[in-house]
Amino acid sequence: MANEAQRTKRRYHSPVRQAAAAETRERVLDAAIRLLRDIDGIAGFTLDAVAKAAGVTRLTLYNQFGSRLSLIEAVFDRIADLGGLAGLQGAMAEPEPERALGDVVRVFCDFWASHPSVQRLNDTIVLDPEIERSVAARHERRRRLLGTIVDRAAPAASADAKRDAIDLLFLLTAPQTFRALAPGRETKDVCELLSRAALDALRRLTHA
Repeated sequence: MANEAQRTKRRYHSPVRQAAAAETRERVLDAAIRLLRDIDGIAGFTLDAVAKAAGVTRLTLYNQFGSRLSLIEAVFDRIADLGGLAGLQGAMAEPEPERALGDVVRVFCDFWASHPSVQRLNDTIVLDPEIERSVAARHERRRRLLGTIVDRAAPAASADAKRDAIDLLFLLTAPQTFRALAPGRETKDVCELLSRAALDALRRLTHA
């Protein structure tokens, strides 16, 4: 009887603990994003700094994420959600390659515009091996996505021609390219410029 009561008590409190843990996780991720935006260098992104910013202990961070790298991955996932990268799924569902590419370029353009902290991370990844690996993996996903569009648009093109097109599209959707074009231009104008250049690259491939 006592064991049954204990199990009932644990089941009763489990949703409460889960909700509290979820709330803590959200608070940590929000604090981590603010820290990335405000710190001068990536070296300042430590577990201690994040814990202090979130008002939790270092042990709480370990319990929630397990490691600094897992925290970084979770932060990047949150930034991707906030920045609208989920829109890539809809873009890739577009069967017409040029429309798909135009949507992809706009999604990334809006993302880089809304999250300058991510742009700064791309400048400093060589200083932090953990972040370098995480960012490199995410850029590789972008390259594969662009490769899918190129293959769909020009399946008969040579491997070299496809590689050149993918490399160019990869450059056009990179944060460094967006930032280089941003001074003196509205975001929509930068996006339009990048979209035209990307479509020109794809059309040259398909009409070669």
